Amino acid sequence: MKVIPLGSRLLIKPIQEEKRTEGGIVLPDTAKEKPMKAEIVAVGNLEDADVDLHVGDKVIFSKYSGTEIKIEEEDYIIIDVEDILAKIED
Repeated sequence: MKVIPLGSRLLIKPIQEEKRTEGGIVLPDTAKEKPMKAEIVAVGNLEDADVDLHVGDKVIFSKYSGTEIKIEEEDYIIIDVEDILAKIED
């Protein structure tokens, strides 16, 4: 299935980071905070938005923004470009 965001929205895939305590215990998903880093999977019409975002870019987004969806058992978020806080450059 292909999802194309409408308007100035993005389809992002949260980046899950494995969390360990100082003692080496891996925390389960239920004990973790929501991820705030993601990779852009699809881009809507960003002509009116003054941003330089493309598919494959990694971004930091507002913690409780967007609409969470599942596509083929994978978690994604449809988010407004205004909720993107920063672009991560490697």
